[in-house]
Amino acid sequence: MFFSGFGTIYRRNFTNKAMASLSREALQQENKFVMETAKLIEKEILSSPPTRKEKVINFLHPQELIDRVDFKLNESGMNQEQLLKLCKDAIKYSVRTSNPMFVNQLYHAADPYSLAGSWLTEALNTNQHTFEAAPFFIVLEQLLLREVRSIIGWESGDGIFAPGGSIGNMYAMTLARHHKYPEAKRKGLAQCGHLVAFTSDEAHYSIKKSANWIGLGMDNVITVKTNEFGEMIPAELDFAMVKAKSEGKIPFFVNATCGTTVLGASDSFVAVGEICKKHDVWMHIDAAWGGSLLLSKKHRKESLKGVELADSIVWNPHKMLGASLQCTLFLTKYQNLLKECNSASATYLFQQDKFYDTQYDTGDKSMQCGRKVDVLKLWLMWKARGTNGLEHLVDNACHQALYFQSLIKERPGFRLVIPRVQCTNVCFWYVPPSLRGQEETEEWWKELGQVAPKIKERMVKEGTMLIGYQPLGTKKLPNFFRLVISCQPPLTNDDMKHIADEIERLGNDL
Repeated sequence: MFFSGFGTIYRRNFTNKAMASLSREALQQENKFVMETAKLIEKEILSSPPTRKEKVINFLHPQELIDRVDFKLNESGMNQEQLLKLCKDAIKYSVRTSNPMFVNQLYHAADPYSLAGSWLTEALNTNQHTFEAAPFFIVLEQLLLREVRSIIGWESGDGIFAPGGSIGNMYAMTLARHHKYPEAKRKGLAQCGHLVAFTSDEAHYSIKKSANWIGLGMDNVITVKTNEFGEMIPAELDFAMVKAKSEGKIPFFVNATCGTTVLGASDSFVAVGEICKKHDVWMHIDAAWGGSLLLSKKHRKESLKGVELADSIVWNPHKMLGASLQCTLFLTKYQNLLKECNSASATYLFQQDKFYDTQYDTGDKSMQCGRKVDVLKLWLMWKARGTNGLEHLVDNACHQALYFQSLIKERPGFRLVIPRVQCTNVCFWYVPPSLRGQEETEEWWKELGQVAPKIKERMVKEGTMLIGYQPLGTKKLPNFFRLVISCQPPLTNDDMKHIADEIERLGNDL
């Protein structure tokens, strides 16, 4: 009755003609706002890419930011002028990841071609689950994943774009469980015995999170010792597996890493692969960071030897390669295993009597129902630059890391944490003049560990640069800087000199 009465009142006040006119006018205004926002993006972000002279961030403390910007949601809508002001605030108080001095995280600026792909994806607002809903993108995803599998060295297999490397790693652990105990899909982990997974003590924390998410339990992830460079020690892995078996546990999954988060280490995939084969265990490679080295003939041989031995791999092109966030590939050498593991056969989506080839309805192999299109942002930049162009960008990033290492190696006040570059990670301490030439006691190291946070605070407040620092508990090392270099924006030797100069400027009086 309520809706019927409401409809009667509504019709009395608005004729169809009036409604159509109102809708057209509203749509025109909304489209105008979209175009004005696009102009703002072009003016503030694209037309003049930031240089080292511009701020990376206009820092405000959380409460200051809350007081400065109108974040409150209101009963009545804002006009477009007010909305554009909020868009300007969003730009003003956000970190400018396209600034060459943003070297803080494992992602940096978005490749311009990838950014265009992201915009097109957002405008089309497509859901990537069935061919009828996303024909272009379903085909594109299948073909691009096939190309990457070929680069890895697999003749067949499967894959999917996932919402981030952490979810990609969970895909791997879930598939490993299903591969060994397919009955667990319906009957649960009680059918499997005491499963245990293995990863290095330098691996990404998402491996333990994955164990939590799938019901394995974080305590059933056994961490394996690494050497001074952060590489998993194969003999320790083998010993840990033998020990677990002697205790009645069942090894089912090993995570190896190509490009650890801090040191950039890559495990020996040949040695790890042999051990996994010996114990009949799934070998996964978390190449979220280092996977972009696949595109470099030189660095693929150095850092990814034996990659084809893996059962599954995760790669984040939104990290080193510079695809716009987020862009993650999960790949496996097994055909159909993703669908066998994850399918629920929802009949309102995945009908088998459709008039087209239903193998292209790929949504049932995903953990999600609604899935964002992430393939276009990678494909468009790959088409624009070609494999050779992407290889050049990767090689430049690696070259700049080596150059920075050579630059600071002999520079007073700088000390390398390890004597080599891994991926594009360069880890180092800055020792201010007040701590030089002293006996390096426990107290000295404690004071040195306070230097990086103080320099970071100064650079953030001035907005001149962002670079990460961290301690390394597995090696009992106090806070040090970690420089990570990406393909976008392509950095230069002068940028490397500026980074060293800026750290010295900010820390010289400490």
